[in-house]
Order: sequence, then structure tokens, then C-alpha cells
Amino acid sequence: MFCFGQFLVFFNLRKLWMFVSGCVTILFGMLDKVPSGPVFIGLCFLVRAMDAVGFAAAMTASFSIVAKAFPNNIATVLGSLEIFTGLGLVLGPPLGGFLYQSFGYEVPFIMVGCVVLVLVPVNMCVLSKYDSVPSKDSFWKLILLPKVLLLCLTIFSLSACLGFLDPTMSLFILKMFKLPAGYVGLVFLGLALSYSLSSPLLGLLSDKLPYLRKWLLVSGGLMTALCFFMLGPAPVLHIESQLWMFVLVLVLVGFSLGMSAIPVFPEILQCAYENGFEEGLSLLGLVSGLFNAMWSLGAFAGPTLGGFLNEKLGFEWASAIQGGWALLSGLATGIFYITEATKRSSSSSLQNPPGTNEERTHLMSSES
Repeated sequence: MFCFGQFLVFFNLRKLWMFVSGCVTILFGMLDKVPSGPVFIGLCFLVRAMDAVGFAAAMTASFSIVAKAFPNNIATVLGSLEIFTGLGLVLGPPLGGFLYQSFGYEVPFIMVGCVVLVLVPVNMCVLSKYDSVPSKDSFWKLILLPKVLLLCLTIFSLSACLGFLDPTMSLFILKMFKLPAGYVGLVFLGLALSYSLSSPLLGLLSDKLPYLRKWLLVSGGLMTALCFFMLGPAPVLHIESQLWMFVLVLVLVGFSLGMSAIPVFPEILQCAYENGFEEGLSLLGLVSGLFNAMWSLGAFAGPTLGGFLNEKLGFEWASAIQGGWALLSGLATGIFYITEATKRSSSSSLQNPPGTNEERTHLMSSES
């Protein structure tokens, strides 16, 4: 992610890396033909690694192109695109399951890979070509800004919380509510639909009222922490878990994730502008690469730590502890913004002492 963001202007990522991602997705569907053993395991790691490289490059380029094409409505456009992320989360599992049961292991991967390959010429024809001069600014200069560091923590915490649900939630639903396996995907709809439907509205609000971004970030982090504390719910509350309450909390989780995730990209971009970064596609590549790198890091840490906690402590405690990431980011971001506002008010009062305007008015009236 970092490399593709830094050197975005040197690569035509739209064409090359979508093609790579499509090809390796098809190859993954063919791996069941490989004999079991070290060769099979090695090819699995190799193919998935190549898929990750293609995905990273394509996503970094996509975020950058969107920000370049809609500089005044970045949050609105990104929020609108999240509708399709939600649709993918909703339609992917049942459609993949149907293809797997009907046609076997290979067909779902072949179909997805072919769809990606078909989109390569579509992107070449539809998307405009953007030229840019390579920037002298580096990732380290960007990521070492205090505000950007806190926003990176926000991205990481949201991704970790969302990733935690992948390996743990379905097992908890089957065990706690005794639902048939086919109904588990319907429970996920609460999170996916609320996130995809609220994201465009939150993006529009973020663009129209930029001063609300900071409070969306803070309140979204705190709300996410509370929701994960209630998801089990935590044993300390002595509340029995019920299906309707579980689905309701998932709906709130989707909304709170949108509150924090949508304003992050424009907020990092604004911080970069305020600290003297050159405006252009190079900066957009840096910000996009940073965003996707932090998201991927959280997507790795969330299931890893969450799976361990779920095995040792159970889903109820594991979800409560996982919400600590969001609590930490929400509190840290809130303290930073309050401190920043206090410093600005004190500096403005020093530059414009209270008596200055009155004295100037008195002198002008005396002269007249």
C-alpha cells in the first residue's frame, strides 16, 4: 500500500493490477487440482499474496482517482461508493454459496475473476487519464504528523473491529441462537445494510459541514465501542443475549462505523494541505496508500487477536475487549481536537487582545 501510494504516478495501475487480480482469482479456483502437501500450501500463499498486491494497487489508484475527479465532494462520493461495498457484503455470501453448491469449488472464483477481467477494458475506456508530477513529500513526513497518527489509529480500530466479526460472529450465532446455517447470512444484513445506506448521507454531511467531521469521528468511535460492549453483551452487564437485540446492535455498529470511516480520508487530506504538502495526484496517492495500509493492518490484527480472545474468553468478552480499540481512538481523537481548539482560541486571543478594538474605536472618535 505504501509503495503504490508513493509511486502511483509511475504506474498505470488501473489496467495492470486489475488484470493481475482477476487472473490470480481464477487461478485460486484451480488450486483444488494441485496435489495436497507443501506444494499446495505454497501455491495458496503465493496466489493469495499476488491477489493482495493487485487489490492494494487497484484500491489505492481508485481512491486517488475519485479524490482527483471530485475534489470538493470527496466524502460524498466515497460514501456513495460504500453502497456497493455493502451490496458486495450482502450478495457475495449467498451468491457464492449458491454457485459452490450448484457447480462446485471452481465456479465462484472463475466467475468473479472473469468479472474483474471484463472491467479492465471498461476502466480503460471510461476513466479519464490523469497526469501528475512526482511529489518530493514522503510517507514518513505525512504519517508522523500527530493528527494523521490519530486518524491512522481510527482507521486501524475500525478495520480491526469489523475484521473481528468474520471468524467469530457466525460461530456465536449458531451456538447461541441455534439458527440454521442458511440464516446466518441474513443476520449480517443488519450491519451491511445500515453501513451502505448511511454512508452517502454521512459523506454529504461531512462535505457540506466540514467542521462536523471531528465530532463524527469522536462520536463514531465511542458509539462503536459501546456497541461492541453490548454485542455479546459483556458478562459484567448480566444481560441475556437475544436475537433481536443482537441484530439491533449490528445495525448500530454499521452506522457508527460509517460515522468514523467516511470523514477520515478528507480529514487526512486537509491536514496534509495545512502542513504544506503539494496539492495533486501524488499527494492523493500518499493519502490513499496510507488509508488502505492502515485498513489492511487492522483487517489482519482484528481476526487474529479476536480469534485468540474468542477461543480463550468467549465471544462476549472478546467483543467487549475488541471494542477497546474504538474506545481508545475515540477518546484520543476527542482529546486532540479539544486541545487543538483550546490552543487556537488562546493564540487568537493573544494576537487580538480584548482591548484593541475598543482602544482603536476610542482613538478614531477622538481624532474626529
